[in-house]
Amino acid sequence: MPMNILRRLAAGLCAAALALTAAPGPAAAADPENTLVIELESGPVLIEMLPDLAPRHVERIKTLARAGAYDGVIFHRVIEGFMAQTGDVRYGRADRLDLRRAGMGGSDLPNLPAEFSNIAAFERGAVGMARGRDPDSANSQFFIMFRAAPHLNGQYTLWGRVISGMEHVDRIARGEPPRNPDRMLRVYVQADR
Repeated sequence: MPMNILRRLAAGLCAAALALTAAPGPAAAADPENTLVIELESGPVLIEMLPDLAPRHVERIKTLARAGAYDGVIFHRVIEGFMAQTGDVRYGRADRLDLRRAGMGGSDLPNLPAEFSNIAAFERGAVGMARGRDPDSANSQFFIMFRAAPHLNGQYTLWGRVISGMEHVDRIARGEPPRNPDRMLRVYVQADR
């Protein structure tokens, strides 16, 4: 074989090998036990949970997801250029939706003490726990950042980050609440699939 054909063949094989290793998909999560999958109408969102930063909050999210509590819950507060908030399992579930009260409820479990981190930043795709004025009032609601919000650093518990599907988060209907709110169809820990 002529040398330039061999070079092109070798370059093509290298490019194919790089493409296979550099394009992680939903099955490529590093730790399925700490990967949350949120199925939206437009597609799946994978969240890497960070138990080293927020062990109690990660455990709460897993507990509620495994109980099916998040299935059918709407995004009740979605602010353009800021974040999309969901997780009100009391008033935000499709089967008992109360748009006047969505965002005011939580789960039947007790509130969690804050787990603030000085090393985690609220960047695009960061997932944090919603709370009231009391830093120790987080329960079931959480939010996903559309863009960085440094003023939240050290003020809210950051427990995860989107590793795949941010384009689906970007499509969530805006509003407080949105006129036609998007909902989480199904939420589960990837290890349970």
